[in-house]
Amino acid sequence: MNLRFLTTLLLIGGSICSSFAQKVGKIDRPIDMVSTLVGTQSTYFLSSGNTYPAVALPWGMNFWSPQTGKMGDGWMYTYTAEKIRGIKQTHQPSPWMNDYGQFSIMAMVGNKTFDQDKRASYFSHKAETAKPHYYSVYLADYDTKVEVTPTERASYFRFTFPKTNEAYVLIDAFDKGSYVEVLPQEQKIIGYTTRNSGGVPKNFKNYYVLEFDRPFANLATFADSALVDGRLKIQANHVGALVGFQTANAGEKVHVKVASSFISPEQALLNLKELDGVTFDEQVKKGEDIWNKELSKIEVEGGNIDQMRTFYSSLYRSLLFPRMFYEINAQGQVMHYSPYNGQVLPGYMFTDTGFWDTFRCLFPFLNLMYPEINEKMQEGLANAYREGGWLPEWASPGYRNIMVGNNSASVVADAWMKGVRSKDIEVLYEAVKKGANNAGPITAVGRAGAEYYNELGYVPYDVKINENAARSLEYSYDDFAIYQLAKSLDKSSEDQSFYKKRAYNYEKLYDPVTGLMRGKNKDGSWSTPFNPFKWGDAFTEGNSWHYSWSVFQDIEGLANLMGGHQAMEIKLDSVFSLPPVFDDSYYGFPIHEIREMQIANMGQYAHGNQPIQHMIYLYNHVGAPWKAQYWLRETMNRMYSPNPDGYCGDEDNGQTSAWYVFSAIGFYPVTPATDEYVLGSPIFDKVTLKLSNGKKVVLETKNNSDANRYIQQLKWNGKNYTKNYLNHSELVKGANLVFDMGAEPNKKRGVTKADLPFSLSKDDK
Repeated sequence: MNLRFLTTLLLIGGSICSSFAQKVGKIDRPIDMVSTLVGTQSTYFLSSGNTYPAVALPWGMNFWSPQTGKMGDGWMYTYTAEKIRGIKQTHQPSPWMNDYGQFSIMAMVGNKTFDQDKRASYFSHKAETAKPHYYSVYLADYDTKVEVTPTERASYFRFTFPKTNEAYVLIDAFDKGSYVEVLPQEQKIIGYTTRNSGGVPKNFKNYYVLEFDRPFANLATFADSALVDGRLKIQANHVGALVGFQTANAGEKVHVKVASSFISPEQALLNLKELDGVTFDEQVKKGEDIWNKELSKIEVEGGNIDQMRTFYSSLYRSLLFPRMFYEINAQGQVMHYSPYNGQVLPGYMFTDTGFWDTFRCLFPFLNLMYPEINEKMQEGLANAYREGGWLPEWASPGYRNIMVGNNSASVVADAWMKGVRSKDIEVLYEAVKKGANNAGPITAVGRAGAEYYNELGYVPYDVKINENAARSLEYSYDDFAIYQLAKSLDKSSEDQSFYKKRAYNYEKLYDPVTGLMRGKNKDGSWSTPFNPFKWGDAFTEGNSWHYSWSVFQDIEGLANLMGGHQAMEIKLDSVFSLPPVFDDSYYGFPIHEIREMQIANMGQYAHGNQPIQHMIYLYNHVGAPWKAQYWLRETMNRMYSPNPDGYCGDEDNGQTSAWYVFSAIGFYPVTPATDEYVLGSPIFDKVTLKLSNGKKVVLETKNNSDANRYIQQLKWNGKNYTKNYLNHSELVKGANLVFDMGAEPNKKRGVTKADLPFSLSKDDK
């Protein structure tokens, strides 16, 4: 094991050979712990993350990735692939959403082709370096090394060729309408690509520019199936360009600067200036420094090597989405091409995130550690509302018609409740109210079934609106988030009472006979037959055992419905003790989320998907925090690793990664739009959170190990602290927390009513 980059290595036990017998001390270069390949060993039928190795700066507008998949394949890079077709500029948030504004760059020797299969080269992970700020690969068929390092809107390529008269660099602008022009006097290639997967106006284009550091020995452009030597420009369904070089000596390098813009060709040239005055190696160093700065805002010490690598790889994933969708014009002003109306407008814009996933803990994580970036994101949301008339629920880059809920309300409310003071809050309040009371132009904007929800307090099962129970439960929570925002903004008592009342609508779907949430018909009768193991139907990518806990705002109220704390504790236990049986009849086959639950050997607990990811923390609400501590360690140990199969399901734009980051630190935002985090079981000896206000939160553990996973005592700034939650408003003042850990549960700590986390019916009188 190579630990040259570690400043301290603490050995526990007797063997240096076992990663479980050693702890790693403070890390000066956290980027060295990041593997961008975590989650890339995935397929359509089984996800181990469904990620790709994003070569990018934090929240950058353009990402780059090696491309092993065919043009248009959402699985652009899979770890088990044998060949690379190019290095692709990508804006893909997930394979299910696919990509937009993409093009690919490839190096070749003696193979003058644009065909994506014929140009592909064998490669090996042994000759591949994948880091957040730098990627390199040896193309074996061409004896050529390809390197790339990014800025926010540009990238630097370096190709190292053998001695040859036939070195080529190809740009493939993809199909569905593209343009390319070679400017030999300027040593440039320009053009645009339009390929997308939806969510764009009719005038959508991604304008690109490539600038080479040496003249072209020859050139050709292709259109669809025809490659024509000497032709400088072409517009067609599928175009690209091939430029050639003569390299007199082995090891000669060709450098290419690349940038793109959604605004204009002129803006693409401005974006290229992000690389002005730097060499390739200097840009690598700049990217490394940027990532180290952001990753170092959380300093962890005293975990084993796999925990450290998993933590920082997860932190890297938590800092990618939502991406910048804005650019800086010649006057230094922030501008964006609107994916909602096709105009170029002033102000911030962010995209490529689904709030159904990320409201749960990714956005709360940004509010804790990166509030300044979320302030810009909030302005971007307000601009989306102004330009499109609705807040997006899944943006890529504009409105996409997928998933359920109205969770933009949570994203807005949590930011405000955590102190992110958006100048557009009145616009955002108007937007969340509109979204909460109206069906939108597509199913996934506003609230599908709003007329029923407004009248009945739930979306009925028998009115041909799919996943109705899931929608209803999420609408009820979102109403709570709006209520919290209305209170904080001192809105009218009518607004406050209206949304508070609707925050209790979850009660309407609780079936006291089965003790679970269930679809209900318009006339108030239960939908039949009812199978709590049936995925889909009334629920979204899960079953009743998963969604019955989606009462983020009032766990005490849910416990009362279930018969009290002990009854709910038993019900929570059942999630793990039940067999992983399932009914897939709604889909007609086991979707990948079903398989991921089945093979995890954790009963009905489906951590590979979002609806149940907060469930373990609910033991804190019923006075059994030690059970949360046990199962959280089990989940971190068994469901995560720093390897290509390191996730137990879709990573989903930082949500599943941020879950690990929070949980490894030792707390989690069960109820976004409140001031609280619920305690878990910290895995490191010491964590230092360097907050943006200059304060620090230091969390230390004593006698911590995998066996000693139970909190015996907690001291906050030297005083005994028995509560099962932490207050955000107190943490941001700076804090020192010391956890005494042990091998046996302390069943006297965190058990009184005063120790239990927030619940609407208990704490909002």
